[in-house]
Amino acid sequence: MADPLSHYLLAQAYNNGWANHRLYKACLQLSQDEFLAPRSSFFPSIKATLNHILTVDWFYLQALECEQGGDAPELDSERFFEPEEPFNTCLALHREQAQADHRLIAYCQLLKDDSLGRHVIILRPDRTQRDTRVRLLAHLFEHQVHHRGQVHAMLADTDIKPPQLDEFFCEGEAHLRARDFAELGWTEAQVWSGQ
Repeated sequence: MADPLSHYLLAQAYNNGWANHRLYKACLQLSQDEFLAPRSSFFPSIKATLNHILTVDWFYLQALECEQGGDAPELDSERFFEPEEPFNTCLALHREQAQADHRLIAYCQLLKDDSLGRHVIILRPDRTQRDTRVRLLAHLFEHQVHHRGQVHAMLADTDIKPPQLDEFFCEGEAHLRARDFAELGWTEAQVWSGQ
């Protein structure tokens, strides 16, 4: 494998898309009242947490894509958080999150190991953030896992069974994700060969 770290980041992007797909399949079974209901977590509802995952994805994806395309950094990067919760329904969030997940996969498909140290600039209201591609991606993946786990825990307080989210990488567990991969239009070869 010519670019093992880049391929690993691509696998993480696919894993992110798969986990979101599975999580949303569960959340879409909630009533609107259950989706909006106050719950104990970092954000006070499933709706608020899913909105936060999405807006942070938008924020970092835009910065990564600007750098990749050779464009200047976004002058108003905070616009992705206004409003804080842009979507009120799970269906609308699902549609937008799937688009963000596809953008992240497309971004990672173009990575090469020798370009992971390139710096991405984010203009914050009070400072200029300068981080390498690999650091921003590691941060983004961890952010997504952290908050998906919170939604997973909140689902446990509903009648909807939280989905299994830790079956992505092992070769012997491919059958456990086969249905989801079919729904996403993916194959094991596509994910693991990096095509």
